[in-house]
Amino acid sequence: MQHGPAVRRRKLGAELRSLRTGSGLTSGEAARMVGWHQSKVSRIETGASGVKPADVRLLLDAYRVSDPQLREMLQMLAGSDEGGGRHHWWHAYRGVLPTTYRDFISLESQASAMRTLETSVVPGLLQTPEYARAVTRAAVGGLDDERLDALVEVRLARQDVLRSNPPLKLSAILDEAVLRREIGGPDVMSRQLARLIEAARLPQVRLQVLPFTAGAHVGVTGPFVVFSFSSTSDLDVVVLDHLTSSLYLERKEDLQAYIEAFNALQSYALSPEDSLDYIAGIGDGA
Repeated sequence: MQHGPAVRRRKLGAELRSLRTGSGLTSGEAARMVGWHQSKVSRIETGASGVKPADVRLLLDAYRVSDPQLREMLQMLAGSDEGGGRHHWWHAYRGVLPTTYRDFISLESQASAMRTLETSVVPGLLQTPEYARAVTRAAVGGLDDERLDALVEVRLARQDVLRSNPPLKLSAILDEAVLRREIGGPDVMSRQLARLIEAARLPQVRLQVLPFTAGAHVGVTGPFVVFSFSSTSDLDVVVLDHLTSSLYLERKEDLQAYIEAFNALQSYALSPEDSLDYIAGIGDGA
């Protein structure tokens, strides 16, 4: 279990090593092709040191990697500040976003699919502006209006991944507590529930409610997110949020455990169709 930047370095290094061996090159041969010492290639492949996006491009050219999606993904893992990847818009908010949040957004912007269990609040990708403002004010103490506005802007800008081409495929399981916790007052909550119903009708969104009647289940241990990437499953990662940081799990056994947990929770939850009716019923005061 590591912080985001370390995970990204290791994933990037492992993928570059796989591409090098697939191209039939030794680390020494690859180093000579790009004008480096062999030790630099080794440090990059083991995740012992970071690598610039420009250096990643050199290696990908040497390995004759032409897949634009894979190239973009690997440059994103290197922390590219240039274009690509839905434009890296979050760099404009460096002054207000902690590193772990920027890492989360960059992964979210590049992922092809996202599975999330939420036990307390509506997922950020489905929040209304008023709900986002109320949640952010409660979660981050001592915010002045300017910084609060900026954080809400970020939350809303993240939602573009659901409208991009291709869009992020979102599968969300919401504990019933998410729907009944009145955040921002009854009017804000009413509009938020309506927004959930609207979003759930999108073809790229699968929304399920985990009712209180489901009883005890694996989700009681807390919320989590699983990001999946179309270019390679080796980049998939689980994210666990804490009050002051996020932790990333990358081991295959960890990924498998959380994916199996999510699948189990889907069987406990209401169907997407019944979930819509359930949300509508709560909105009507049922």
